[in-house]
Parts: sequence; structure tokens; C-alpha cells
Amino acid sequence: MKQKNETYMEGVFTSTTKGFGFVTAEGLPQDLYVPAEFTGGAFYGDKVLVKLLPTFSGNIIPAGRDGRKQEAEVVRILERGIKRLTGTFSRVNHQALVTPDNHKISRQILIRPEDTMRAVNGHKVVVEMTDYGFGKRPPEGKIVEILGHMDDPGVDILSIIRAYNLPGEFPEEAMEEARRLPQELTGVLPSRNEDDPAPGRREDLRGQIVVTIDGPDTKDIDDAISVEKDGDNYILGVHIADVSEYVHENSALDQEALRRATSIYLVDRVIPMLPHELSNGICSLNPGEDRLALSCIMTIDHEGKLLDSRITESLIRSRAKLSYPGVMKLLEDGDTSEITQQLGQQGIRRGMITRTREIVRMLRRAKRLASVLHKQRRARGSIDFDFAESEVHLDEKGRPVDIAAHERNAATEMIEDFMLIANETVASTFYWLDVPFVYRTHEKPPEEKLRQLRMFIRGYGYSLKGSASDIHPREISRLLSKLSGTKEEAMISRMTLRSMSRAEYTTTCSGHFGLALSYYCHFTSPIRRYPDLQIHRIIKEYLHGKLSDKRRSHYAQLLPDVCRQSSLRERLADEAERESIKQKIAEYMKEHLGEEFEGVISSVTGWGLYVELPNTVEGLVPVSSLRDDYYIFNPEQYILTGEHTHRTFELGQKVSVIASGADIIMRTVDFRLAGKDESRDKAPRKDGRKSEHGRRKHKAGRK
Repeated sequence: MKQKNETYMEGVFTSTTKGFGFVTAEGLPQDLYVPAEFTGGAFYGDKVLVKLLPTFSGNIIPAGRDGRKQEAEVVRILERGIKRLTGTFSRVNHQALVTPDNHKISRQILIRPEDTMRAVNGHKVVVEMTDYGFGKRPPEGKIVEILGHMDDPGVDILSIIRAYNLPGEFPEEAMEEARRLPQELTGVLPSRNEDDPAPGRREDLRGQIVVTIDGPDTKDIDDAISVEKDGDNYILGVHIADVSEYVHENSALDQEALRRATSIYLVDRVIPMLPHELSNGICSLNPGEDRLALSCIMTIDHEGKLLDSRITESLIRSRAKLSYPGVMKLLEDGDTSEITQQLGQQGIRRGMITRTREIVRMLRRAKRLASVLHKQRRARGSIDFDFAESEVHLDEKGRPVDIAAHERNAATEMIEDFMLIANETVASTFYWLDVPFVYRTHEKPPEEKLRQLRMFIRGYGYSLKGSASDIHPREISRLLSKLSGTKEEAMISRMTLRSMSRAEYTTTCSGHFGLALSYYCHFTSPIRRYPDLQIHRIIKEYLHGKLSDKRRSHYAQLLPDVCRQSSLRERLADEAERESIKQKIAEYMKEHLGEEFEGVISSVTGWGLYVELPNTVEGLVPVSSLRDDYYIFNPEQYILTGEHTHRTFELGQKVSVIASGADIIMRTVDFRLAGKDESRDKAPRKDGRKSEHGRRKHKAGRK
């Protein structure tokens, strides 16, 4: 029976290796802490009902007071979160056990003899849970798939695919639809000029200088640009593949696209939202080929102000498939080799010099416009976290041969700025048309997290203006600018990022805090994101005058589910992508044990130092390995100090480390400091080699 003043709530349980756990409940700024004796048999990922405990003083404590977490007790398991998991098989003392890949699941899974499928030590397996265990009784399961030995090529990433239940082959019905689609446009399509707005007829933009700019390995090209001048004003065209022309609502292709909701870019493969027949074929804006597009044409003045815009169905032909490095070489050094190579591949010989000059002039014009837009974006307070992404380079067998930091440059920023203003323009247009729509929203940071951030940065001499409930993104942007080049930059930037809300898809337009925008959506990537495809349909129905009251009601009912599914799948994809990179980094460092590296202390904790190398690899120097003294952790200044030697380790400090361990199962890296007893001649020094590009696709506009 419920006692007076008892408070219950639902949430998702996360276990730890220490036995205790946490519950994430909607609406709370902090997770609830569940002591080991109060977990109630909950397993990682379970949906649970918890009772808040009278923690500390005998009263219910508001979450977050004094940095302490509210305690809770699991009183009922509402739904099991994990039905299957992946892990590594082993036999210990005549028992068959599986160690879960998810290190937050601290207990091994017992497998009965009849359920092993004859797995052997080291096999990566998929386990179906049959008993979640309780107390001293271990959880049990049965093996339903053997993926291969943990050392076999590709098995590591396949384990991640199974662990996250990522999609495999497309259903046959969807593939049949894809195969029936044309692979090229045939016949003369009806075209119209801007002055001929007859519904159903496309605006012919094939005479404009249109190019695509992507990562060098990109095959699913969904955005192109053109930039012209009209007096002192710029005419920016952002041309997006018209996927909705081929993927119709409720078709087999559409149902599968919604189920996937996003393309997933793992370190060694892409799991596409749409079959290659579309993503790399008829929908891809390949050079020299006529393609259907949805174009956002914007008139922008010399200060970056949007003067006018229109959205139109169009017919385009890309002049060249350019890459970020190639465009950067052109803008910096005048190197036009990539353009001439592209024209040559299209069989263009006559007039090549003239065509090359036209593209060069357009790109230089685009660079000037991008500079104006970027300046305007910074002025309004858009927040940019400058964290280097890892690029993992693999050999033909999928083994990592190099790790490098992905370098942003003027070309990537140019495309990002163009995609951002197109997304903003489309969102603003349809907000004021008052039609059902899918927006990309980013709420203000939770007040409690913002208070904690303020307390944290105060110790370093920084501050944020405004109240916890009313802070402008310009204040966060100002903080990040002040941090640039300081020793505490990496850690405070990470703490700031953790204080932020997560961007998501919604049917209400509440703005994008991080971009300092009142209106924002995702319009520019319909090949790889379902929300973009969904709003393309709405836009086209509006352009055709078919957005009747019945259709508006239809979308009002449909879109909330689209938003939930898209947000959920995006989070899942992000986690899987991160895990695949961590997996390959651990594999790479396992081949470099004993080698010495130069790095920078990126974080200091009571259990050790985290050191980041120039190539983005981060590893832990355990405090137990610092044997020259007993080290005391100062949690306010994030410094470790030797009790007798007074030797200190602090943020931003350069150190030499030796790779001492790499756990492929846990996906972690360990270092030890290189000291006087370590011979620098034992192994060559590494400093994080740079490379021109990696295999991962880097796209603009993911914010």
C-alpha cells in the first residue's frame, strides 16, 4: 500500500559493474541513483517503476542539490529492455558462459549445455535471454547465432550490428520496388521558367553552374549548390535530390525507410536507409546526369541577410563531383586539377578551359558568400564545439592501419553554412504557412545542468551571464571562444557539451538553441534521413495545391510517430557509430603496445589521467601506475598532486606516454607515463600521423 508522501515514477534502468545502477526518468534533470540492495532484479535497459527514497536527511531531496543524486528503489520491472545481446563465449570450470560486449552488464550469462550451439572459446555469439537472474542466481540464455571467432576479420563490427539490432538486407518487396525504378531520366521533361508556375511542371535549372561537394568517397550525393550575383546580392541555390518522387508514402520502400530512419556510417561499412539502386543511382546527383531536385533559391545581401526565397521542383545537371580537399586546394592554391579531371571523366573536351573557369568563378563567389554567412552566424551566437572526429583507415581485411583527426576546412564550413541557411529558410517558410511539419529542435540546457556548469567553470575564472532559466546561446559561444588555446579547453568544452540538451525531431517549432535560430528543420539529406524525406512530401503537396484539410489532418496524426522513430533511430545510430570507432582504435593500439607517444592531459579524475594523442586516441593512465608518490586529487581544480614530491598533473599538460594495454572487448586503451626507467630507444615515437582523408563520410547539416 502506498504510504503518505511516497513518490513513484517510471524510467529506464542502467546497471554498473559495481552492482548499483541509475534510472533515467523523463522530466528529471539528473538520473536517480539505485543502491545495489535496491535494484530489485532489474537488468540493463529495463523499463522500471521506482520509489524515491528519503535520502540523507529523511526527506525527499530535489535531484541535484549539492551535486548529490536522489536515491530510488526499483519496485517493479515493467518491461525487459534487452531480449538479445552479443558477447564472447568461454568455458570456465565446466560452465559455459558469455561475457556481454556491453560492459555495463556486469554479470556473465550462463548457457546450459544443450544451448551452446557447439560454440568454442573466443566465439562471438548472439544470446537470447531466458532468465535475467536475481540475487546470487546468474542470468541465463541460449545461443541463437555464432558470428565467428573474435579474431576473424569483420566479426568485431558484426557484433556491434547485432548488439544494436541494426538492419541487414532490405526486404524483397522493397527491393522489387527499387529494381522497377529507372536508372536514368529519359525523354524530355516538362520544364518551366520562374514566371510559369503551372503545377506539376519543373523549373529547368540545367543551364546554371551547379556542383556537388562531399567527402572523396561519397557515393550517395543528395545536395548540390549554385551561387550567382544579382548586383550586390547573392543568389544561392541549394538543390536537394527529389527522393520523394521515387519513394511514395506507405510503399514497401517507404515503410522500410521509416523503420531504419537514417543511414548508419560504421567504421568499415554503410548501412543505408535506401537501397543502392536509389541512394547511389537515380536519386544521387551524379555529375553530367539530369536529376530531379527540390531547390531552395535564396537572395542574400552582402551582410548575410535573407531578402527573398522560393522553393521549387527543379531539373538540374551537376557540372562536377568535387571533394572537400579538392575545393580547398582550389581556393588556397588555385589548383583546378580536380575540376578538369571531373570534366574529362564526363567526356568533355571542347570548351574545357571555359567550363573550368566558370566553375572556378562560381566557387570563389560561393566562398565569399560563405564568409558573410559564417560571420553573421557567429554574430548571432551560434555554438560550435571544435572536437576533432576520428578517422580510421583500414586495410583490405578490415584491420586498422592508421588513426587520424578529421580536419575541417573552409570547404566543409562553406557547405555547412549553405545547408544551415537552407534548412532555416524552409523551416521558417512552412512555420508561417501553418502546416503540419517536422522541425529539428534543440532546447535550452536544463537549469540544473547549467548551474553545475557555472560552478565548475567558476574555479577556472570563467562565468556565464544570464539566469539558469534564461541564457542566450551567445554566452556559451563566448565561453568557448575564451577557452580557445587554453589548457582547460578540452575538458570545459566537454563539460559544456554534456550540459546541453539533445537535439531531436518534433512537430512543434521551439527553435534551435545551439544554432541560435528560431526556425530549423532537416531538409537537405533525404537519401540518408527520413525526416528530410517526410517534409519533402509535405512541401511538394503544398506546391501542387494538394494540401487539403484532409491531408493536413493526416499529417497531424502521422508526424508525431515519425518524429519519435527518427529521434530514437538517430540516437541508436550515433551510439553504434561511436562504438565501431572505439573498437578499431582499441585494435589499432593493441598493435602498438610498448610504443611511446606525445599527448596532452584531457581530463583528470581520482582514478587517473586521460591523455589524448594528436590523432584523437584517448587512453587512461591509472593513478595506481604513478608509483613515484601517493597522489591526491583536487576535485575543484582537477589536479593530481604528489603528497611528498608535489609533482602535479593538470589539464592541458603535455606528457609522454607508453601504450600499456588495449582491451578489444571493453574497447578501451591504457597508457603509462614514460619515465626515467623507460628507454626511449625501445620503440619509435609516434605523434599521430595525419592523412588527407578517411573513409567515413562527413556531411554538413547534422545539427
